[in-house]
Amino acid sequence: MDPKPPSPPHVLIFPFPAQGHVNSMLKLTELLLPAGLHITFVISAKDHDRLSRFTTVHSRLNSYPGFRFHVIHGIYEGTMDTDEKLTLMIDSMPKVTTPVIRNLLLESKVTCFIADGIMGFSLDAAEGTGVPVMFFRTISACAFWAYFCIPDLINSGDLPFQGTNLDERIVNVKGMEEFLRRQDLPSFCRSGLNNHFFQEITTVTRRTTEAHALILNTFDNLEGSILSQIQKHIPNIYTIGPLHSHLKSRSTSQSTISSNSLFEEDKSCIDWLNQQPPKSVLYVSFGSLATITNDQLTEFWYGLVNSGKPFLWVIREDLVRENNKVPCELEEGTKERGYLVGWAPQELVLAHPAVGAFLTHNGWNSTLESVVEGVPMVSWPFFADQQMNSRFVEVVWKLGVDMKDTCDRGIVENIVKEVMEVRKDEFVNSGRRMAELAKEAVSSGGSSYRNLDRLIQDIKLMSARSG
Repeated sequence: MDPKPPSPPHVLIFPFPAQGHVNSMLKLTELLLPAGLHITFVISAKDHDRLSRFTTVHSRLNSYPGFRFHVIHGIYEGTMDTDEKLTLMIDSMPKVTTPVIRNLLLESKVTCFIADGIMGFSLDAAEGTGVPVMFFRTISACAFWAYFCIPDLINSGDLPFQGTNLDERIVNVKGMEEFLRRQDLPSFCRSGLNNHFFQEITTVTRRTTEAHALILNTFDNLEGSILSQIQKHIPNIYTIGPLHSHLKSRSTSQSTISSNSLFEEDKSCIDWLNQQPPKSVLYVSFGSLATITNDQLTEFWYGLVNSGKPFLWVIREDLVRENNKVPCELEEGTKERGYLVGWAPQELVLAHPAVGAFLTHNGWNSTLESVVEGVPMVSWPFFADQQMNSRFVEVVWKLGVDMKDTCDRGIVENIVKEVMEVRKDEFVNSGRRMAELAKEAVSSGGSSYRNLDRLIQDIKLMSARSG
């Protein structure tokens, strides 16, 4: 009698329940499934419902017999636009999900557990099960390294800040000595050492050394010097990004862009873009979590209208913290040259030939999507890792201008003109070079292509050993 064939490797994937995290870990899932891996994707009830309503993710992933969603109820499902609200989410997660995760690891014959690296309790849930845990961090390598160095900054006296000068240099983050300022550190570094979110993110980042490996959505030619610093502490790193570009390069389907949006996309903006001249439009989006005040909205609005550039602006229904009434003259200015949507199909927008620049919060997915399309950036970071990303955009990658900590109509107008007129050729050329490097990374034989294959083979080897 022939022996029973071995079961395929079974991977448990668990993202933090937020748009950027779910999106990138679903893209990782779509890269792993064609290799014959079975995947259970753990997701909150709210996010599962939104994916069902606004995307084709079920039809895409259910075509693989080894895929299934495991839905968890009872997780905090409010907004996460402040450190305090993020803390509510992070504190609720272990209590609700630890027993569920542990049960899945013990009863589902899991080969490998890929957990969102912001959730350190995943290590505790897996303890004693024999299942290796890999951390997937959905932030940039430079932001991860800044998080990792926070204990060193406390020891050196750089934290907590003394005084209010945010321009003061920080020289104790290796690899960033020449250009890092206080204001470029993650936003919670301004809150003092007793801030709960500050403590949580610092602790969990250091716990990455306990994981079997670290997976990052980046590529070696973008962040190689910082990756070399991280590898001194975490030797086993898989850089497999940009994930959305990597997925398109390996896809055999006719559809080159697969949305994982938790918001309903308004694709009417593509028709509007089709009517605009090449590289003339400023695309404006502050992502899924950022909120702004009524005054900030007004300043941005005046700056955009006064810049004279056509603009496509994503204004979520919860973007503005207070009730807003737009001045009549700005409404008229918008009708002349602007288009507003509640949510946009961002990958399609950034790939559109009419888009000439991106006013962005510099969330990591947005930053990478801009890098891949060679679109120059006007950076206005909101919180967490975005402050670090915006600094790298300007001084390291030279892909745009950092406008952090300012929101004045004159500054907005002038920087938009600087990026789209005065220094247009400079940014277009540097953007084109970086886009080519991104494409090379995910092409056959590229660094990210090889690292993804290595990740798949390592998971299969884990399965063979456990078998």
